[in-house]
Amino acid sequence: MEDKTKEYEVIIGIEAHAELSTKTKIYCNCSTEYGADPNTHCCPICTGMPGTLPVLNEKVVEYAVKAGLATDCKIAKFSKQDRKNYFYPDLPKAYQTSQFDLPLCTGGHVDIFVNETQKTIGITRIHIEEDAGKLIHDEFTGSTLVDMNRCAVPLIEIVSEPDMRNASEVIEYMQTIKGILEYLEVCDCKMQEGSLRCDVNLSVRKYGAPKFGTRTETKNLNSFKSIQKSIEFETRRQIEELENGGTIYQETRRFDDSKGIGYAMRTKEDAHDYRYFEEPDLAPIVLSDEYVNNIKNNLPEMPNIRRARYIEQYMLSEYDATQITNSKILANYFDKTVSICNNPKSVTNWIMGDFSKMLNELNLEINESKIAAENLANLIQLIDTNIISSAMAKKVFIEMFETGKDAKKIVEDKGLIQMTDESAILKIVEEVVNSNDQSVSDYLAGKDRAIGFLVGQIMKLSKGKANPTTVNELLIKILDAKK
Repeated sequence: MEDKTKEYEVIIGIEAHAELSTKTKIYCNCSTEYGADPNTHCCPICTGMPGTLPVLNEKVVEYAVKAGLATDCKIAKFSKQDRKNYFYPDLPKAYQTSQFDLPLCTGGHVDIFVNETQKTIGITRIHIEEDAGKLIHDEFTGSTLVDMNRCAVPLIEIVSEPDMRNASEVIEYMQTIKGILEYLEVCDCKMQEGSLRCDVNLSVRKYGAPKFGTRTETKNLNSFKSIQKSIEFETRRQIEELENGGTIYQETRRFDDSKGIGYAMRTKEDAHDYRYFEEPDLAPIVLSDEYVNNIKNNLPEMPNIRRARYIEQYMLSEYDATQITNSKILANYFDKTVSICNNPKSVTNWIMGDFSKMLNELNLEINESKIAAENLANLIQLIDTNIISSAMAKKVFIEMFETGKDAKKIVEDKGLIQMTDESAILKIVEEVVNSNDQSVSDYLAGKDRAIGFLVGQIMKLSKGKANPTTVNELLIKILDAKK
């Protein structure tokens, strides 16, 4: 199957759904606050009771226009809202108010970087719509409850072109979109809470085939891990089905994280199945040039601009600059740390190395860790001033991560201050050289690896406190004098 897999090209497009950070819902004054008791943030308007009339939240339009401008979309001066008709238990109106043929934003793009290579991903459209409620399935009773708090929370749907070819590109794309939305402050992008999620449209075809294959849509993926696993699963499934003479059906699917498998929900609807028609209770959205230009002129520094600045100002690699600036939270942490310790390269190494690994293991954002930017800067300054070695710093960092203690206090409490007195280090070096005749003979015979053993013995005898640079200089000087 591995050989067969390589014969197929994977075609992927993404529909990203971002809940907007407005205080109230899209058509009423109900709160959008997450985590309230079920069915306490809803009213006759957002639950679609007969006789109610919606009123569009102006902030929703502003936030959508911001997202469109940040992704180089054309902003429609005239657009409208439409009814998308379908029945589902968490959609009490039996239709969703969305946009069909005249969306707010069209024809944009974003650039992603995969393996140091830039690739442009097209944005087909960005439109506004309302979210549905939430079904809660009770496994013990076999019943299903409905929470309407999320009903009519405002969304933008960002629809990409089918320009991605593997899970790595999709994850980079979603990280880029997440970064843009965070910088704009139009969405909190808390994927674990569902405020940013995506549907993956995927098909496969033999390389060289003139047409795309039949696509499936895997719904509501709200973590990068789920996105990657679902793409890998669905790619294998489609290729195996085709290789076994089967047929791929256009369908909506779900992915079970715990089992690592996807399953079909229903046959995928086309646009005509939704029986779209213009929303009669809402007026068209008409935007002036002045309105759009005012938003454009007040956009914050975006990730791509910040990335270019980091590369020029701090000499960061394209990859490091991209990874840091994709997250506004991470980039702000980076800036604050650098402003204190003035060592951007060391800050980058810590953030991209040990820090990132430990955060990923616990699924934490950097601002959720116990290490404040000031504390990481203090640790780096302790290394730069030779108070502790890099090896000691790794141990100190682990304790900082676990306890949130200040780096200087940990060093003082544990007596980890680095030995820099050359005469004291010389005594230890001489002692090790005099008691390891075989290793000295090996070095003099041209076996350079022997020096590593001797350095290890010196560091052991000094309890890891001896300055490694001084150790190496003194050791080589003494050994070379014996030649």
